[in-house]
Amino acid sequence: MHKKQIAVLVIVFAIMGGLFLMPVKGLIKAKDDPGHSRATVNQSKPVSKVDVSVVSGAAKILIGPSLSAQINDLEGQLKSATSDADKLNLQKKLAKLWDDVNQPAPAAFYYQDIAQKENKFEDWLNAGNRFNEAYRTAQDTAAQPTFIVNAIANYKNAVKLKPADLDAKTGLGIAYVNQTSSGITDPDGGSPMQGIMLLLDVVKQDPKNRNANLNLGLFAMKSGQFDKAIARFKTVIEQQPEAGPYFYMAESYKELGQKKEAIAAYQKCKELVTDPTFDQKIDDYIKELKN
Repeated sequence: MHKKQIAVLVIVFAIMGGLFLMPVKGLIKAKDDPGHSRATVNQSKPVSKVDVSVVSGAAKILIGPSLSAQINDLEGQLKSATSDADKLNLQKKLAKLWDDVNQPAPAAFYYQDIAQKENKFEDWLNAGNRFNEAYRTAQDTAAQPTFIVNAIANYKNAVKLKPADLDAKTGLGIAYVNQTSSGITDPDGGSPMQGIMLLLDVVKQDPKNRNANLNLGLFAMKSGQFDKAIARFKTVIEQQPEAGPYFYMAESYKELGQKKEAIAAYQKCKELVTDPTFDQKIDDYIKELKN
């Protein structure tokens, strides 16, 4: 299994304890006390100062001194560069290097800088995708509002250039649904339900769209619609069997009390994971169901 897939599974196991079972605000009614109303936070700017220097510093701790030295060198060149062309070239190198080491947060800021200079669809889309991924994998929840605000802004610019592009619509839909988890509502009217409608429109046009189906499945889990989640994950797996969707499907079956199906899905997940730590974790889940 590739290192990137292992990293994704680390995150999956870390957050499955509760995150995917939390309600998606705006999609289902929370169990508030009767008579108590909840205020909606309308926020167009990040609530904390999170920029490329902040996320780069945190990411360098994860990638180690050798790779960090390469990035430090490029950052030094960028800081001393005087021409716009040189700065742009260095930003492109930094974006690619952060991508290569699977650190979406700093890559996102560099793609955003590039997009602001060249206004190309691919760069806006890359920035949006990396900000969405940074939101999903963030260990520091204080940074998540910044990631979502920027993701929405970048996807909107991508959609302006290619209104019919399904990847941009999918990304924007995901960001719209995720925003309220950080206490944000898009000031231009984007809402969780609008995000779901965008994703549903994508699968209407492309029924087997992997990213849209995967995220519709995850959002269905959050809202407690585990049967619908399973159907989405099956669509994803039919195209490309991967450990993550099998794991989510196993969790959904478990929530429905379908132990036999959950165990089968966990075992499929285990077959696709060649790491002993994850094998043991999945064995623990299966053992728990059998007891």
